[in-house]
Amino acid sequence: MSEWLVLALGMFVACVVVMLVVVVRQRRKGDVDDPSETPDVIEYMTMMIGVVYAIVLGLAIAGVWEARNAADDAVSREAQALHEVSERVQVYPADERDRVRKDVNAYVRHTVTTEWDHMTEHGELTKRGDELLSELRRHVMAYEPATAQQAQSYQAAADQVAEADAARTDRASSAEPTMPGVVWFGLIAGAVVAVGMLFALQIQRSGRELLLAGLFSALIAFLLFLVWHFDAPFARGLSDSSEAFTALFPEATTSD
Repeated sequence: MSEWLVLALGMFVACVVVMLVVVVRQRRKGDVDDPSETPDVIEYMTMMIGVVYAIVLGLAIAGVWEARNAADDAVSREAQALHEVSERVQVYPADERDRVRKDVNAYVRHTVTTEWDHMTEHGELTKRGDELLSELRRHVMAYEPATAQQAQSYQAAADQVAEADAARTDRASSAEPTMPGVVWFGLIAGAVVAVGMLFALQIQRSGRELLLAGLFSALIAFLLFLVWHFDAPFARGLSDSSEAFTALFPEATTSD
């Protein structure tokens, strides 16, 4: 089932549940309940709860969005660094150049075809990826430049391998969901309290109030969906998380 279909169903269910509860509550009490009897302190508490929950929810959305951007940046830096390694060894002898480029393509191919699925499912990188990157570093560092131009390229290639390693580490830290379970508990509990306070205010005076209560509940459901959606950048938050690799290394990432 599509994630957006789940979102639409969740918002619809939240809206319908709130409306049904209010309607049933109103029919059971009939004309005995007077909405004007709602104490002012309850209205004040409802306002404060709404403000506090809005701040917490906003921080949660900002946090997962920042994590999503950090994951996207890590992938871009890693792919660009590997591309630079392939370009920097252009001045190397043919055998050395082909060996380094072969190592780069092997690492990229493994990353896109094997490691990506493992990362999204288990929240961690593969040992084989670490081995391929170590092999690339070993071959880059083992070459002894014979000219000044090769020496410049050698240093640049070594720096880019280090950059790719750092970006890989950042990608590993973004592989797992960023929101702790206790935060999810607070967000869901806060949503229940915020919606529940609507009934404390006796929202039952008109169809307009009933509609606003339903829309408010649907909005909270939508915002919680956003937090969940961006909490796992590689699994859901990025439309094509490996695009940087496939764009820079089309031959290495194309299936035979």
